[in-house]
Amino acid sequence: MTGVPESGTIVALLRDCEGGHRLTEAEGALLLRARGREVFAIAGAAHRARQERAGDAVTWVRNQNINVTNVCVNRCGFCGFSRRAEDPDAFRLTLPDVVHKAGEAAVRQVTEICTVSGLAPGFDGDTYCAILRACREGAPQAHLHASNPMEVAYGAGRSGRTTEEQLVLMREAGLGSLCGTAAEILVDEVRARICPGKCSTAEWTRIITEAHRLGIPTTATIMYGSGESVEDRVRHLAVLRDIQDETRGFTEFVPLSFVYPRTPLYLAGQAPPGATGVEDLLMIAVARLFLDNVDHVQASWVKLGLKMVSLSLLAGADDLGGTLFEERISAEAGATGTDYLAPEEMARVAADLGRPLRQRTTLYEPVAPR
Repeated sequence: MTGVPESGTIVALLRDCEGGHRLTEAEGALLLRARGREVFAIAGAAHRARQERAGDAVTWVRNQNINVTNVCVNRCGFCGFSRRAEDPDAFRLTLPDVVHKAGEAAVRQVTEICTVSGLAPGFDGDTYCAILRACREGAPQAHLHASNPMEVAYGAGRSGRTTEEQLVLMREAGLGSLCGTAAEILVDEVRARICPGKCSTAEWTRIITEAHRLGIPTTATIMYGSGESVEDRVRHLAVLRDIQDETRGFTEFVPLSFVYPRTPLYLAGQAPPGATGVEDLLMIAVARLFLDNVDHVQASWVKLGLKMVSLSLLAGADDLGGTLFEERISAEAGATGTDYLAPEEMARVAADLGRPLRQRTTLYEPVAPR
């Protein structure tokens, strides 16, 4: 397709999309391939879709990560965080450590605690429940946003339970919402290359759907830029859209740009140096247009940096993510400045855009100013 016809096709497609047309996978791929001025046309359409669906507020959550362990039986090619138990920098927090860190979060008045842990050899389903109870002990008022489908599958398998049984026990232990991570790219051929030890697309989808049916909301994510095709990216979006059509259980969509410098895939020459800025912008914008049943799209400052986040908020994103206070996964992969984002910096970003900044809960309820 030459440049002129493609430009005309994209303009017409965006017009149809704004009129209520639901993008097909082929159309999504066409938009993700756009370059030049068409990128700005797509961003503009996504910006208007965001205004209609989410309003003008730029939202954020006061949250804290608790990194429970970096010991993991998997060695995903895109991960610079995982360690073997015998590695000198391997760590695992005790339950009293978790209680203490959750207590620190409570003092900081966080509304959300997010636990981050590997698939440690000694973990089972009861371990993940114990971690949740320890967080609840240290921060009784905080929403626990924790684990992901891979951890649910691992814990369930180690304890001889179904994943649904494991989810019920985690909910009883305090789980408020499940992380929609471990999705990476929901195309099994890609998963076989970048994370061969992880659950399949079908298993990830089943566990997410089980969580939604149990009343456990989840986020939705994509990890892009490790060498997958445009068609792979839009296939992933289609899987998420189908789940949301059925369950309405996704609270937000969070694109996660591949942070590459210290990852095995990149160091072995098996992945490119992440996504480009244009790809980052198009991922946000096309996701906003394609995922017409998801209200919120987050621009991750950890993955993109604040300048690209500002642009993303003009291309369909409405959320900045959280304060974090402790971030090690992206940092271990080579990202810098990932530990903490002050609300004052968020306010500067929102003011520059002429939009209000509003604090939210994990489930996008407003938080009254203190």
